[in-house]
Amino acid sequence: MAHVRSDPIWRIRQAGIALALTMAAGMANAAEYPERPVRMIVPFIAGGPVDAVARLVAQDLSLRLGQAFVVENLSGAGGSVGTETAAHAAPDGYTLLLALNSQTFGLYSHELDLQKSFTPVATIAKWSHVLVVRPDLPIRTLGELIAYAKEHPGALTLGYGTNTPPQLLGETLKKAAEIDLSSIPYRGGGQAVVDMLGGRIDINFGSTATLLPLIRDGKLRPIAYTGEQRADDLPDVPTVTEAGLGQLAFRPDAWAMLLAPKGTPPVILDGLNAAVNSGLKTPEMPAHLARLGYTAQIGTREETARFLADEIVKWPPIVRAAGLKRE
Repeated sequence: MAHVRSDPIWRIRQAGIALALTMAAGMANAAEYPERPVRMIVPFIAGGPVDAVARLVAQDLSLRLGQAFVVENLSGAGGSVGTETAAHAAPDGYTLLLALNSQTFGLYSHELDLQKSFTPVATIAKWSHVLVVRPDLPIRTLGELIAYAKEHPGALTLGYGTNTPPQLLGETLKKAAEIDLSSIPYRGGGQAVVDMLGGRIDINFGSTATLLPLIRDGKLRPIAYTGEQRADDLPDVPTVTEAGLGQLAFRPDAWAMLLAPKGTPPVILDGLNAAVNSGLKTPEMPAHLARLGYTAQIGTREETARFLADEIVKWPPIVRAAGLKRE
């Protein structure tokens, strides 16, 4: 019968050796990452501009890292369904979340704390919105919109995707201008645009990528842009600050970043950050993003974490001031 040592020091030493071997094996596996396809969860419906950002990034990462990065749309509850699914995934780098600033609004009682449940990987893009009206309305400026709404309280309808920056912009417009607009929520902003083209919605905030073709065809009329400067594609459209309603300039209105479940090995996070930034530094990726109305946002993991921390503090007071309520 083999003699088994029982003294505490020996046991501690053996436990330390086992832990070191386990960590070494984990680091070796992480160094070989990715060895299989990676799931990138988008917590909103497919087909929208946010989904397009995710697919651009996924395609670029697939080429750079030699494995498929597969976009999976898990919409519902304003983004909470997909976010919770990603948070509870194994922290091994094979499930990632494309997060938006709307997930820091605090609108859902079951909403996860992004900082406690995830580790920031990389920032991707930021963007602003254009305010449009139906072209048959006698409204050509933001001032005329406010005047019309005051003359016809509740008559104008405002459409938006639930728990999105356009919803926040619309409700902030109502509060700041002291006007009564009828709010019509949708599962996604694209549905609001369809109804606007059908004459059922009067006002919408959207990305230039979504609305620019319709503006050029004369199907929608742009009256203001929420960015710091005028949009390159809409040089004749004033910013909201120029139009006298700087409360709508959130700088930026919206952003997208990549997160991983808390506990994901740092070596994997570092590799993903480097790969995302390599793509954003090429001429092609920023050009693709620009066609969607977005600006590439490059950052280290530390810069991404600081940006997320600042945004988590920034948005809830703005949401409360706009009168948005928890679902």
